[in-house]
Amino acid sequence: MAEPTDHSSFPLSVLDLAPVGRGSTPAEALRNSIELVQEVERLGYRRHWVAEHHNMPGIASSSPPVLLAHLASVTSTIRLGSGGVMLPNHAALAVAEQFGMLEALHPGRIDLGIGRAPGTDPVTAAALRRGPGAVGADDFPEQLTELLGYFSGSLPDGHPYGHINAVPARGYRPAIWMLGSSTYGAQAAAVLGMPYSFAYHFAPAMLDDALTVYRRAFRPSPELEHPYLMLGVSVVCGESDEHARWLAAPGALAFLRLRSGRPDVYPTPEEAADYRFTPFERQQVEQWTSSHVIGDPVTVRRQLEQLVERTGVDELMVTTMVHSHAERVESYRRLASVMRVDPVGATSRPE
Repeated sequence: MAEPTDHSSFPLSVLDLAPVGRGSTPAEALRNSIELVQEVERLGYRRHWVAEHHNMPGIASSSPPVLLAHLASVTSTIRLGSGGVMLPNHAALAVAEQFGMLEALHPGRIDLGIGRAPGTDPVTAAALRRGPGAVGADDFPEQLTELLGYFSGSLPDGHPYGHINAVPARGYRPAIWMLGSSTYGAQAAAVLGMPYSFAYHFAPAMLDDALTVYRRAFRPSPELEHPYLMLGVSVVCGESDEHARWLAAPGALAFLRLRSGRPDVYPTPEEAADYRFTPFERQQVEQWTSSHVIGDPVTVRRQLEQLVERTGVDELMVTTMVHSHAERVESYRRLASVMRVDPVGATSRPE
């Protein structure tokens, strides 16, 4: 895919964590995701992905395939996917069947983003995997080979599961993406000829290295002729810079609580304003938010254009984490207006 020459009309997508705000419930958060996907489809966003997280009271998207089935049932054009499914948490066969079924029901609209991290703490990861000795990140290459084999029906000779016919995975392969926050995922995506989505919103320090590795090592595949890069970026687009900072402030408090092993529901702006950060905490927050784009529509557009110009990526996936669902929707509306979103059709794949 050629790099766009006009960044004011650029492919934008949505990463949705189904945030649970103070005073809300997981059920309400999931209903909000349904409302959000309908609105961003209307606005012209290309994809709507949901992320797998566990044991986090402030994030309701613990089961991407279940949530995606509901989102697909209320939309018709936007691509839907996982950002991502954390493969070590699951049997590859189960993932293949789930996403093969989604693709069979909604052909040409499903993305399967695969991650290697657990998306949770070690104890919860052990519970998901039925014990500390179960499949982990070190087994990722074998798991990925198995997953791809179920879709194609071509597991290697002698594979212990080679006789299994994954129904309806075989013949119903979604667009498969590699996710990453380091050079590991970049290398894997390049060798396999897969599109690559980098988590710039929480791992900005590794950005340049990961993009360089992916582009240099990329090998064309039947699914993808040229490298295709998408960046996950945290954006809060407010009425003014001050308003945007007010909306974004709870993210700092949520981050600190998660880092200290005390995850909670998403705090309110008032709660964040009352919190007194220590100098060390302030330093942590500043490092974490260094890649975040926060401001009024003009500020946000300028910073996103600079990011695209510097990196040469093909697409941005925007995550907006604020307490108020209404404000989250408005942020996506402002962004769509100022960037003139280019959906390129629901059936398009990165090629």
